[in-house]
Amino acid sequence: MRRGENIYRRKDKRWEGRYPKGKKADGTTQYGSVYGKTLTQVREKLYPLKVKYQLIQKIQGDSTISLREWGYLWLHEVQPTVKQSTYANYEHKLIHYVLSAIGDYSLNELDESVGEELLAVLQQRKLKPSTIQVIFRITNQCLTIAMRKKRIKVNPFTQVKLPKVEKTKNQAITRQEQKKLETLALSEKKGRGLPALLALHAGLRIGETAALAWQDIDFENNLIHVRSTFQRIIGLYSGKKTELIYTISKTASSLRSIPMSALLKRVLLKQKKQATGKFVLTNNSEPLEPRLFTYHFHKLRLKAGLETTHFHQLRHTFATRCLESKGDIMSVSALMGHSSTQMTLDTYAGSLMEQQIQVVAQMEQSMK
Repeated sequence: MRRGENIYRRKDKRWEGRYPKGKKADGTTQYGSVYGKTLTQVREKLYPLKVKYQLIQKIQGDSTISLREWGYLWLHEVQPTVKQSTYANYEHKLIHYVLSAIGDYSLNELDESVGEELLAVLQQRKLKPSTIQVIFRITNQCLTIAMRKKRIKVNPFTQVKLPKVEKTKNQAITRQEQKKLETLALSEKKGRGLPALLALHAGLRIGETAALAWQDIDFENNLIHVRSTFQRIIGLYSGKKTELIYTISKTASSLRSIPMSALLKRVLLKQKKQATGKFVLTNNSEPLEPRLFTYHFHKLRLKAGLETTHFHQLRHTFATRCLESKGDIMSVSALMGHSSTQMTLDTYAGSLMEQQIQVVAQMEQSMK
């Protein structure tokens, strides 16, 4: 053993030098090793690594637990706090995209270059910029908790320059298109036009529409209570690629009450007379598959001559009509179940332009 150098001669006549990489999960030191035929060779390899890992521990911390191990620990910790659909998204994206690419790095080895390595892998897989941003958002959540628990000192991935997402213009259908679609929806048999009307007049998401139960409809106070959702997610436990789940919303913004329009009340009362089950859109004991609503909607919009419209645009249309009728942004945000008014502003800024022009005109008039 070379005193103070941690270098020694092995039985196979080679020289080995050890350097501390950091701390394992149990608090003991984890060492790395280099080998050489001569003492000089080992010294030449060893000292740069000692300096490297001293710097790593100073900047990033001393935790040598792998990102893979930490990722699974984080998933286990976060699972009880989020909706099943949210957890499925976290699990799929973290394991499938992140841990498969950079999971072997220890936490204190993570730096901006590793983040750029992950970005390059995701771009090679031809993922959309929006998907890449979601993957990094989940990864950053995972690493933020690692910082909070003092596993690392900083999160270097926040400095990675991600591809920009081109914002698509709010695609509300026109008033004329809406009127035609509503007329056709009202004439549909077996309530097949009702999902479209719930989106146009209440802004319901397709999963919220599928889960809507009669106990959620308050005819006396003219309110629709949105409490749950039914959606298809990536399979967690069944071994299937996807599975349908019915869940109660865990977020305050998604739990909301929406005033019922006169048209919706009339249609829902008619539907109620024929109902024998607990769900609004089916008499079965389980909610209907949301994809079935999409299928019926596409048949409906083709009748209306809407070539490229998708179901989610009806929700956009509801918000746009509310804003066009001088609805305030806080009320519209609450009706949409958005987590913040900023989200509503970012999504529907174009719909507010007419009101913004009016405000400037009023300001100019007041100055005269």
